[in-house]
Amino acid sequence: MAFVVREVEIPILPQGHEPIRIVHFSDLHLTPSCKREIADIKSFIDLKPDLVISTGDFLGSIDAVPVALDALDPLLDIPGLFVFGSNDYYAPRIKNPLGYLMPDNGKRIHGDPMPSHELADGLTKRGWRNLNFSRALLEIKGTTIEARGTDDAHLERDDYSLVAGEPNPKADVAIGVTHAPYKRVLDAMGADGLLAIFAGHTHGGQVRLPWIGESRALTTNCDLPTWRARGLTRFGREPWLHISAGMGTSPYARIRVASPPEVSIVTLIADERK
Repeated sequence: MAFVVREVEIPILPQGHEPIRIVHFSDLHLTPSCKREIADIKSFIDLKPDLVISTGDFLGSIDAVPVALDALDPLLDIPGLFVFGSNDYYAPRIKNPLGYLMPDNGKRIHGDPMPSHELADGLTKRGWRNLNFSRALLEIKGTTIEARGTDDAHLERDDYSLVAGEPNPKADVAIGVTHAPYKRVLDAMGADGLLAIFAGHTHGGQVRLPWIGESRALTTNCDLPTWRARGLTRFGREPWLHISAGMGTSPYARIRVASPPEVSIVTLIADERK
């Protein structure tokens, strides 16, 4: 196995509801040459999810849509939710990999347009729900989940007003899905009463330094503090935030230090305090 499986529980379901097992992955950055990564992704089905959530950056090259759909094929028979990241819209460009570790100056120099519509069509035809600008209501193991999402905030394609508002009264639990966990998106979802948010983008910091107890990210490539660069965190009464450190990297910056490729099993369980 060439990746880490992280397991966490989020206590947000009403009492008496069965646990829901979610496979959350992000940042595949697939190209046709990613043979080992493709085999790894196909093995995710062995994690036996009830629901799959992908938080974007599926693609690493302009010819990767068939590759991504083939890699995900075993999972596409499971209910799924997805949003896109910047690399699903624009091909990666050659640049100094150290630039990833520098503060984000907000400037974006785009590569060639990616066939994102082809990817979206391929996923939705198999039943996955596109949350880039929408809400979805689905029932998993007797629990009604409302999920809402935004398009990529790193490209400033997010417009939360399109999905804003109180959760559907039919929902037992409401969650958010976004690629880049910018504060404006997290705050807006929290203000509407969502209980958990799923995101990616950070690569877990991609380069982490040894630190007391674990390791410490040097960057999140957004305005999220580095202590929240991967895994499950919560600050105060805000929603739970789960960040996937992702499976891949840009094909021009293939280095991960103390932040191995990962997929997460996030189990929603009953909140016994209620």
